[in-house]
Amino acid sequence: MHKNWDLIVIGGGAAGFFAAITAAETLGADAAVLILEKSSHLLNKVKISGGGRCNVTHACFDNKEFARAYPRGERALLGPLHRWGAQDTVDWFESRSVKLKTEADGRMFPESNDSQTIIDCLITSARTAGVEIQLRQGVETIQTIAADAGEKTARFKVNTDQGDTLTTQSVLLATGGTRNAIGEQLARSLGHNSEAAVPSLFTFKITDQRIADLQGLSVPEAKLSIKGLPKLNSRGPLLITHWGLSGPAALRLSAWGARKLAEINYQFTLRVNWLGTAKNPAPLFHQARTEMGKRRVAGASALPQFPKRLWQKLCQSISIPTDCTWSQLPKNSERQLIEQLTDSHFEVQGKSMNKDEFVTCGGIPLKEVNLRSMESRLCPGLYFAGEILDIDGITGGFNFQNAWTTGHLAGQAMGSV
Repeated sequence: MHKNWDLIVIGGGAAGFFAAITAAETLGADAAVLILEKSSHLLNKVKISGGGRCNVTHACFDNKEFARAYPRGERALLGPLHRWGAQDTVDWFESRSVKLKTEADGRMFPESNDSQTIIDCLITSARTAGVEIQLRQGVETIQTIAADAGEKTARFKVNTDQGDTLTTQSVLLATGGTRNAIGEQLARSLGHNSEAAVPSLFTFKITDQRIADLQGLSVPEAKLSIKGLPKLNSRGPLLITHWGLSGPAALRLSAWGARKLAEINYQFTLRVNWLGTAKNPAPLFHQARTEMGKRRVAGASALPQFPKRLWQKLCQSISIPTDCTWSQLPKNSERQLIEQLTDSHFEVQGKSMNKDEFVTCGGIPLKEVNLRSMESRLCPGLYFAGEILDIDGITGGFNFQNAWTTGHLAGQAMGSV
């Protein structure tokens, strides 16, 4: 392995790879670019994301609208997205024979439905560009050393946990969310601050008979809000899991409320409208009384598209007898059932998340970074990309787009030094 490099990328994830490829392709045939990954696996988040399919980006090609998907980073990302947005990402992968497809909700996946397609593309592109990759190489310290005469930026000495000492013109920190303490420690050692990391995109942990034994059941459009915090709300598909409630509606709410929910220790009352934006169901109940009067309420939903098992659970929750027919349903029970459908209250008692896949908010403050190049404003030659920055998006491909955007801009800048 060389000892002197144009660029050392610390972190073998999506942002690190994209930056390394861009830098090496910009530098040309003589590029000396190295990726150091402390684990034995590359691109692990890419592998597991989207249920193993990799949600590459989102089919929104209006950069201003796209930026609204970031609870932290919306305004700051407008310029970077203009320079490298979703369409650029789609074009980049397709130029390397990886076609993407768009699903009904706007998420974009490889046509293969296999995240390995994205992994293979990134690794092949890196190797073709001459990027060297070293696994099981953690970084312990980074030190600035005096620049040689005529050099515009300081050089760095990178010390690994394998006893190697490497020098480089530029360093990119792409270590992921700052829950991975090493990225934060390295940045602090070079003069940076860090916004405290808290989880984003997590499931709400709920124990409640209304959703017990219904794991895997979903509704296509629900509205969620938090009692006492009316500004925190979301809508979209809602999924019942072993732990409680998840799916895009819950994950988006967790993203927008990440810091506030951490402050209240994830203990709050969640309000759920299972019908989403649908109109008041009262007319359908009236229709059910006249057209299904002799049928049992629990067995004949007034809402044909509503999940049958969830309907039965909600009926049980307000003690509607199993043999009660629509013609016998008391008005008070009808009112209570409508309330359960449109304003169910659930006590959230914590969060649950995939420890490998979840996203954090927090990281390097954006005011300390030049967002045209992703270079540090405090330490020339140091760059950042991906989740180590205080940028995080809602579910739907937005966090990967942040990786591609910041990685590309950093790589382009480092390759032009």
